[in-house]
Amino acid sequence: MNGAATALVVEQRTPRTEREPDRAPVTGEPGSRGQRLRRAARALGARLRAAPLTMTLLLGLWTIGAATGSLAHGPSERLLDHAGVGLPTLAEGRWWTPLSSLLWCSGLGSYVFTSLLLLLVGPAAEQRLGRAGTLAVLVGGQVAGTLAGTGLVKAGSLAGEQWTVSVADQTSIGPGVGLFALAGVLGYRLTVLWRRRLHLLVLLVPLVMTLYVGHLQSVQRCAAALAGLGAGALIGRGRPYLRSHRSSHAETRVLVALCLVAAAFGPLIASLYDNASGPFNTFSELYFSHRLSPEEVADFCAVSAHDCARAHAVERIFDTPGRLMAALFPALLLVLAEGLRRGLRFAWRITVATELLWVALLGWLYLDAGPVDRDLVQYFVEAMLLPLLTTALLLATRQRFRLRLPGGAVRRIGLLVGGAALVTAAAYVGVGRLAAGQFEPGAGVRSLVNGLPAQFLPPAYNDLLPDYPIAVGPVALFLETYCGLAFWVVALGALLTSFRRPVPHTDADAAARARALLTEHGGGTLSFITTWDGNHYWFDESGRAAVAYRLLGTVALTTGDPFGAPQARAEAVVGFARYCDARGWTPCFYSVSPQTRSAAGLLGWRSVQVAEDTVVPLPELAFTGKKWQDIRTALNKAGKQGITAEWWSYHEAPLALKDQIRAISEEWVSEKGLPEMGFTLGGLEELDDPDVRVLVAVDGQRTVHGLTSWMPVYEDGVAVGWTLDFMRRRSEGFRGVSEFLIASAALGFKEEGARFLSLSGAPLARTGQEEPTGLQRMLDWMGRVLEPVYGFRSLLAFKAKFQPEYRPMYMCYSDPAALPAITRAIGKAYLPHLTPAQGVRLMRRLSG
Repeated sequence: MNGAATALVVEQRTPRTEREPDRAPVTGEPGSRGQRLRRAARALGARLRAAPLTMTLLLGLWTIGAATGSLAHGPSERLLDHAGVGLPTLAEGRWWTPLSSLLWCSGLGSYVFTSLLLLLVGPAAEQRLGRAGTLAVLVGGQVAGTLAGTGLVKAGSLAGEQWTVSVADQTSIGPGVGLFALAGVLGYRLTVLWRRRLHLLVLLVPLVMTLYVGHLQSVQRCAAALAGLGAGALIGRGRPYLRSHRSSHAETRVLVALCLVAAAFGPLIASLYDNASGPFNTFSELYFSHRLSPEEVADFCAVSAHDCARAHAVERIFDTPGRLMAALFPALLLVLAEGLRRGLRFAWRITVATELLWVALLGWLYLDAGPVDRDLVQYFVEAMLLPLLTTALLLATRQRFRLRLPGGAVRRIGLLVGGAALVTAAAYVGVGRLAAGQFEPGAGVRSLVNGLPAQFLPPAYNDLLPDYPIAVGPVALFLETYCGLAFWVVALGALLTSFRRPVPHTDADAAARARALLTEHGGGTLSFITTWDGNHYWFDESGRAAVAYRLLGTVALTTGDPFGAPQARAEAVVGFARYCDARGWTPCFYSVSPQTRSAAGLLGWRSVQVAEDTVVPLPELAFTGKKWQDIRTALNKAGKQGITAEWWSYHEAPLALKDQIRAISEEWVSEKGLPEMGFTLGGLEELDDPDVRVLVAVDGQRTVHGLTSWMPVYEDGVAVGWTLDFMRRRSEGFRGVSEFLIASAALGFKEEGARFLSLSGAPLARTGQEEPTGLQRMLDWMGRVLEPVYGFRSLLAFKAKFQPEYRPMYMCYSDPAALPAITRAIGKAYLPHLTPAQGVRLMRRLSG
């Protein structure tokens, strides 16, 4: 039962005689770091040489900019009037401006941004769309985006929307509009993984610029992105590789984290513009504090002497390291985005609480704003949209964030954050009381306590806080500058450190003890999956055997056989049954060997076959004879095409390889109408284990054609066998890559002295060696129905090419009356993220 179970479409080919391989394929060596850098530089140079249109456009853009002086000083007003596009130029009949705006940028920063975007999008577009297609989409997108964006601003102005009225007199210039349209079309020619990410960024970047900066060009880029996405969908309509039903759990987390990053960077980007006027920029200073202008300071000083002192205190913060507090909320959101990317429930809860706190704060400001008019309502509605939309997104995807930090890690975070808060608060109040004369007015304990919120919040919040003493002396200024900053450095550092570490099991000590027991004594071919996250552990009294299980409702569902000392495994079945009985749980041994089935049978339990393990003995393995024809063909074809097999630990693999692995996996997941399965079927997260070996098939251009992962089977502390878990292949890659990888792994393990190789089991598939019972017939029927989606039977037929020994795997249960609850628990274990819509689709498939 492995991740390969749903990764393979069995290939049909006519066997033909080919030369038998003389030896195992040589495992590719990745080379030194310097060699990899030189290889990457050569690949980049080749990529740019293969994109002459991109290089011509880039050179022309900078040449025209330098010749007209717009490179150093930006386009002149005369140039903008004749080449820029906007309502003023179009109203004067300058119909050519949507095209002429391609040739210049608005300043040096715009030239750099546009050049980077062109280098990122252009070569890939030339390769996949052709030069003529790339140029057509770029020009067409520029025209469509500028006209549509300008039209939207005109419509908003006629409707009286203040933001659009403020930008109606602007003109824009630059090819960035067309480049966003080009990126939108290009995404449809990429793999599913990068299609989703590119499309999300194509939408998010101009949308954030529109909502926060609000300039005409931002609106035009947003319109161009939408036009590019629409055009790409129309061009690619009916193409099978564009089908994508869903994203994997890990990819959904990445996409949600990107949305949170966009929410964090929006106010930061807007702060770079003096005239930002986007609708979401109304209260952006509450996200990112700005330095008070002389006019604002004068306004405060006109109110009272105390308000004047507070304004000067806020202004003074920006001349010290305390100015970092101005970016507190964006920094917090970026740290939380890392936790969301890793699927942590702890980070999800803090993020939701932060967004709800933001909504509550805006509501408080609204109630405290005085007389209500139309403009005030509009401002607050616009300001509340972002946190409300972010909260809705987090709630809609809440099932994807189930990974839990261990109790020890949560306690460490609490101790660090709580300790930092206590120490810094005590320092501010205690030392401040000793230096009371350095505050204005004099500082008592009560007034210093009232001033604590101002030390831990960004400067923009000072206006909302009660009166507090103003620092005037050096000690008081030191406390005002560093107390809050020190607390947040510790708090954010503690969160980020905890988020970036690999997430251990719920009980890390038990997991480490179980792994040590497994390594010392071993278990079955599937026992290594007991090390995966989500398992709990039961140990016998002697500590010589253990059972890994998941508690789903009141069902304790085991992950394979008991493991540990061989003579203690049968007794572990009895001990675990007693353990469950004492707690009112229903035990169920799942995917277990005939030995465990026999031990359970002595207790009067019943059993049913749920899969069939396929084991290949290695000592006498030789790919000779007609029955090995397909395997020899795959090995020989791989050699002719320059494809080699490389062993890697996923954690240590180069980023380029890992990106391709994620893209190949995401492509497979997206093709299914039902979600990817878990429990005994590994995914990308299970690859990242130092004891798991990953075999990758790569060609001379370092393109990954497929991969397999192998879990060790221990005996007396040594790996004596290996079990196939994760198997994926590139849809357009070498067709025999699955046979090539398994054969290469088998020959490599044989040379290392391993005794066997397990191709694992395919759920709901068997060779039919035993007489089926009524329950067995129902499982066989489910296997037939789900075959088009998950391909379990095709997988079992594929494994027959390796002439394996077939070993049945069973589910053992104590009470037939508990079968409905056990069935629900197994379904929940395999499909923990099944949505109601997918459940309906699955039931239709089963009932059809």
